[in-house]
Amino acid sequence: MKTIGYVISHKNHERRRALIPQDVEQIQHHTQIVVESGYGEILGYSNADYENAGVSVADRKHVLESDILVDVKLGDADFLPQITNGKTLVGWAHIVQKTAFTDAAVKNKHTVIAWENISEKGRYLFYRNRELAGETAVLHAFSYYGRMPYDCRVAIIGNGMTARGAHRILSGLGANVDIFTRKIETLFRERMSDYDVLVNCVRWDICREDRLIYRADLKRLKRGSMIIDVSCDPCMEIETSHATTFDNPVYTVDGILHYAVDNTPTMAYRTVSEEISRCFSPYVDSILIGRPSPALEAAYVIRNGIIRDEECAAFRSRIDLLEA
Repeated sequence: MKTIGYVISHKNHERRRALIPQDVEQIQHHTQIVVESGYGEILGYSNADYENAGVSVADRKHVLESDILVDVKLGDADFLPQITNGKTLVGWAHIVQKTAFTDAAVKNKHTVIAWENISEKGRYLFYRNRELAGETAVLHAFSYYGRMPYDCRVAIIGNGMTARGAHRILSGLGANVDIFTRKIETLFRERMSDYDVLVNCVRWDICREDRLIYRADLKRLKRGSMIIDVSCDPCMEIETSHATTFDNPVYTVDGILHYAVDNTPTMAYRTVSEEISRCFSPYVDSILIGRPSPALEAAYVIRNGIIRDEECAAFRSRIDLLEA
């Protein structure tokens, strides 16, 4: 039987974890699990807590020898040069945006299970993480803005789970909020200069060649306004947006403050870790023994180095044609 290893993400400020000791009982083949030493310390769990739950604890080198590796921010994993070919890699992969990761996975014939593609009974498995992305991004960004939400008129672009989270916080803090769905993008472009803060929560079609906000549009915005880019799609819907980190979360372009930290839910790492562990643990046995699972099928975005995700395959084909 295969082994599954849980590694500590090395992404900047990343504190989320995928397994806590009390959820081990959901996994029948828990003796096949090994967690990296210190895995639960940030959550208050010791190595002994994991061992008492029935899983092994080892240093990073030995964990990386596992057949299956779980990394919360998989698309930013730094361990790929240290592992052998043909692993199964699990976590938030974002294979369209994380091209270096995708190239490495294809080259080394890895299989990738992308958390962002797992739905259960029609609902995204980790929907609370998406809501928290909107909530935490707003809270963090405003700490750099110098104004309170109740002093601002805010536009949220998008109407999904992330937008719902952003709206919850902004409304709770008294902001004057308007929501622009995908069907009224044109209306947003006409009125974007009316707002102090723009919050991008849209899931962009990667094959679109237009943008939601061009650099030239920044001159139309209110002086000193702010863009909170929760979606964090570099060079896509917002021309001047690029992902930032907790160490350097904001930058200014043409007088407009930009915030684009791409792992904001880690601010609520205790809440999110509990959700990830509770929701994902029931699927571990299926992955370990190769048992078919309808919920997991769409999450196998790469199998043995072959891209199975249609969106990613179409995007890469388009790029290849442009470069030819």
